[in-house]
Amino acid sequence: MPPTKRRALILISSGRQLPLVEPADVKSISTGFFLVEMAQVLKEFEHDYEFTFATPDGNAPQLDINGMALSVHSIEKTGAKTLPLRMQQRRRSFDVSSFRQRHPELVARREQEVRLLERHIGRIPVSELLPNSEPELAEYRPELILRLDKLPEGTFHPLPELVGRHRDPADPFTFADFDFIHAPGGHAPMVDFRDDPWLGETLHVARENGVTISLICHAPIAVTSTRQRVDVQGRPYLVSDNPFLAAPISTVPTIGERFALRFLYPRVPGKTTRLPYFVDVAIKEAGFTLASSPNISAPKLAYEPSVRLLTGNGPQAIDQQTAKLRSVLTGDGAVKRASGKQLSR
Repeated sequence: MPPTKRRALILISSGRQLPLVEPADVKSISTGFFLVEMAQVLKEFEHDYEFTFATPDGNAPQLDINGMALSVHSIEKTGAKTLPLRMQQRRRSFDVSSFRQRHPELVARREQEVRLLERHIGRIPVSELLPNSEPELAEYRPELILRLDKLPEGTFHPLPELVGRHRDPADPFTFADFDFIHAPGGHAPMVDFRDDPWLGETLHVARENGVTISLICHAPIAVTSTRQRVDVQGRPYLVSDNPFLAAPISTVPTIGERFALRFLYPRVPGKTTRLPYFVDVAIKEAGFTLASSPNISAPKLAYEPSVRLLTGNGPQAIDQQTAKLRSVLTGDGAVKRASGKQLSR
């Protein structure tokens, strides 16, 4: 008999429009999650884990096409590769086929991630191209949509449903069955991961049941939600002594976001482009300590064992973050199995 797979929860933002405060005539831009910040986790754990997928409201997440740029798949070299690869696509002689042939390792990694998406998630929408999206993506987006449209739709559980089932003694579902939660970034978590009581309740219940929590890029904005929980009547309340405040948080820094708003895909051409807030500033204002690095393009991880919270600063950190997650789980596994799984409802 094959061994029973362990279980993990993949939590994805379902945000699809990112509000802007400038320019005034552009209220929002199409957005979504970055597959690159989730696919490596699926690849690492797919043979010994069964995945459950959730979004805050149960709606399907949207894939951000800008996260499929080949430069993003340079991982630890993303910072050094982004502008040179964009410049290659601005030349008069630019040709998509030749460009892809020059970067076979990046094409191969992107293709591997799409196959993981096809195996585990199914049909989901893809964000719109933006005026400053990389030209290669203009050809890649319809190719990707054609593939995804052939797939069945997957299931994305809303967080209130999972919390309700966990609290129901007659329901076999429990967060204690999950070894870990992983949430990818992209700008989408800025829309629905901040100050959400049900997300706060989810993360606290996970912590109380010994679940390791992994958040990357913009997804660490979710820690602001841990300031609230939801009682049995469904009413939000403030947490007076938040254990998550012990955790240093690694996330996308303001300087990195400003760079993206000036030179990369979020920029509205010819106009100053501003977001409603910066993730690291919001996290700091919520009382957390930031784990920063002088080199914003280098991977930066932070792990706090008392609450089993692992955070990373962007796609450049995903390979290291996945390896760290495996390491943490290997260390935690024997302890959790010895102490029993059901710790708290």
